[in-house]
Amino acid sequence: MKKQFILASLFALGSAVVSCNQGTKTESTETPTTETAPAGDSTATTNTSGEAVDLFDGKSLAGWHGYNKTGEVKNWTVEDGALVCLGAAKDAHGGDLVSDKQYSNFELTWEWKVDKGSNSGVMYHVVEDKKYQAPYETGPEYQVMDDIGFPEKLENWQLAGADYAMFPANEKKKLKPVGEWNTSKIIYNNGHVEHWLNGEKIVEFDRNSEAWKKQRAEGKWKDYPDYAKATTGYIALQDHGNKAYYRNMKIKEL
Repeated sequence: MKKQFILASLFALGSAVVSCNQGTKTESTETPTTETAPAGDSTATTNTSGEAVDLFDGKSLAGWHGYNKTGEVKNWTVEDGALVCLGAAKDAHGGDLVSDKQYSNFELTWEWKVDKGSNSGVMYHVVEDKKYQAPYETGPEYQVMDDIGFPEKLENWQLAGADYAMFPANEKKKLKPVGEWNTSKIIYNNGHVEHWLNGEKIVEFDRNSEAWKKQRAEGKWKDYPDYAKATTGYIALQDHGNKAYYRNMKIKEL
């Protein structure tokens, strides 16, 4: 009987050791899976500090380049701490300035003003490729405009603050007179978009909504198959042949 008890005890002890070793092996094989991020994972490159950084240093064109171009930029300059579009482009092609860095979810703030009759804009999620003539073919635009002095008749979706050719600004919009600085903000977060102007939220929409999809399919962008397809891309400032001024540009990645 004593011999049977000893054998039973040894058997139980052996089972416990095997069980313990199996538990250890399972834990070690799972660790690399949880610690190793897959290639291209956005968490590896996204700034999650929540801090806004300067997109324009107030002194130079550092961090910017011409759309689809390399080399010196001649149609933008810096004057009195402002990034100034000289309006050298003959139309909406060939003169736009884009950031060197790409962004996904973000909060972008800036100040802007225009001369009489001027037209410009701020775009995001812009794709650079030689098959595109300009950023507006891929990137949604926050319209920058002289609503009063522009020499042509304007639709409401062309006016300042609008999501160009998609959604006009609401009744909360208060635009400063030509020559005075406006403050603007774009928030993009997983398809939810807000446009702010001088402290008021003037546009809000969801790119995943049926209303957005309908407008995208039936409006101006039906002829631009890659419009607003990208969810990561460059920030762009438009040269539409008119003078425009930008300063205090900051971006916070969300």
